[in-house]
Amino acid sequence: QVQLVESGGGLVQAGDSLRLSCAASGRTFSIYNMGWFRQVPGKEREFVAAINWSGGSTLYTDSVKGRFTISRGNAKNTVYLQMNSLKPEDTALYYCAAGHSWDWTTVANVFTWGQGTQVTVSS
Repeated sequence: QVQLVESGGGLVQAGDSLRLSCAASGRTFSIYNMGWFRQVPGKEREFVAAINWSGGSTLYTDSVKGRFTISRGNAKNTVYLQMNSLKPEDTALYYCAAGHSWDWTTVANVFTWGQGTQVTVSS
């Protein structure tokens, strides 16, 4: 089993950057696909980005392509989300997720979630 703890959220202005981190416990971190989701009150949790177990494949939702970059450091059991050119519509609670599948279209494929870190972008 793996446990996830996010950090790096905060309050920034539009156009600024943030880097989120997700620290994982457990020796088997390197075999899992990892992802980031976000959620605003009253809406469903939304897929943002994912990276496969080796770091060789990445996936992004259209609204963040070219602005966000997901990466992982298996030696440090950490996955990162570099967010540039932030917009007010990026405001959400961001969750780190671990999954066996590469199908990120449903949250049902996620078997472990972090507690979330808040990102607020002011205009």
